[in-house]
Amino acid sequence: MSTIWDHEFDTPVFKGKVSFPTGIFINGKFTEGSTGNTIDVINPTNGKVITKIPEATADDVDRAAKAAHKAFDTVWGLKCPGSERGKLLSKLADLLEEKWDEFAAIEALDNGKAFWSAKGDVGISVDTLKYFAGWAGKSHGKVIETTEDKLAYTRHEPIGVCGQIIPWNFPLMMMAWKLGPALATGNTIVIKPSEATPLTALRMASLIKEAGFPDGVVNVVVGYGNTVGAAIAEHMQIEKVAFTGSTLVGRKIMEAAARTNLKNVTLELGGKSPNIIFNDADLGKVVNWSVHGIFFNHGQACCAGSRIYVQSGVYDEFLRRFTARAASLRLGDPFSADSYQGPQVSRIQFDRIMSYINSGKEQGATVHLGGERQGEEGYWIKPTIFTDTKPNMRIVQEEIFGPVGVVIKFEDEADVIRQANDTVYGLAAAVFSQDINRAIETAHKLHAGTAWINCVNQLHPQVPFGGYKQSGIGRELGEYALDSYTNVKAVHVNLGHNL
Repeated sequence: MSTIWDHEFDTPVFKGKVSFPTGIFINGKFTEGSTGNTIDVINPTNGKVITKIPEATADDVDRAAKAAHKAFDTVWGLKCPGSERGKLLSKLADLLEEKWDEFAAIEALDNGKAFWSAKGDVGISVDTLKYFAGWAGKSHGKVIETTEDKLAYTRHEPIGVCGQIIPWNFPLMMMAWKLGPALATGNTIVIKPSEATPLTALRMASLIKEAGFPDGVVNVVVGYGNTVGAAIAEHMQIEKVAFTGSTLVGRKIMEAAARTNLKNVTLELGGKSPNIIFNDADLGKVVNWSVHGIFFNHGQACCAGSRIYVQSGVYDEFLRRFTARAASLRLGDPFSADSYQGPQVSRIQFDRIMSYINSGKEQGATVHLGGERQGEEGYWIKPTIFTDTKPNMRIVQEEIFGPVGVVIKFEDEADVIRQANDTVYGLAAAVFSQDINRAIETAHKLHAGTAWINCVNQLHPQVPFGGYKQSGIGRELGEYALDSYTNVKAVHVNLGHNL
């Protein structure tokens, strides 16, 4: 048996008691870890311990992989029709939807994001599971014409046991993004949530059990990256690994996959997304979108519009309005209805962001707004805007993953495309212009997996998401995600019986 976490929420936006097991979830059961060690789950608003959970180890990953392998061979994979997989995914989505506010409250407490923002994450998670439930049984091959003496066709078959490693910035949503296509196509799973934000994933494990998924199909192991993450990447019975996180760790996962069994690897990694604003853009709308682009989720988003390029004709006016809007954002209790920005997720992330802010100051950039912590308790950083930057500065080139944006003046289209593409990343980009032809032409020239026009940070389950260059390999969401979880088998049938 494992620990049961009981917590009474008494907030302006959610009241109620939650209670669920927080152990390692393997083969349909919650257990303690193999060593008995625990991990402190920290409230980022004040740095205090919320609860302790069992720490998984490489031995627990091995147990989970064996359980997933057995389930794949006996009750899932090709043994379970797509129609049945779809029903189970739909049931899981329905259960999550029934507990919408509960999950949002857990996420807000664990991650520090505003409750209204966490509610949005739950909604996208529900929609994602429902979307992929509809795909179960529809990922199929085709008959291919060759000669009259042969029948040739392809099958899309599940890969097998998939290791999935999800980040701390959108814990529940990233879990749904990973579970949806993998389960729809018949794979079994060993999933590692971040040790910083494990609670909604563990709560989901109970829902997976309640929905009726066979034991061993989904296994949840919470531990540290250098132990559990590494064990998933190296395990010989895990045939595929999907990772969302930093580019540095993504490289390590690719190395581990190459060193062991050449796992199929998909990676959704970092970004340094340009947000391009032309002179003819509607500034009233652009300012709100730009604030959302960089300060949404405390800036902890891989697709954050952190490099804001503004054409010279509207630069001064945009900066004035943008600064005023950013300064008006309320940092406060995630459970207050008027809070926009919560704390950074952890002390480690807080220190990392502050080191970038100090780097910007040291390299000669101007702190136009913010640049400092708020309060003495917790991990709060004020919305920060830098100006007077140079292209080689760290705050311009590297992913900060916090509420820190740089505003850069440009002259013409050729100038901004050159600057926007001057990065090792290629996850997302945004273009704002009332000239739709210019906006589309600019979007097509940007080296990014997603290009938003007159909007930013818009995601839908049916639209693929992923990056160019060092922002990753493969795609999440949409029909494209199914390709990452299937093997294509070609079958040749000789009808003529001739050599």
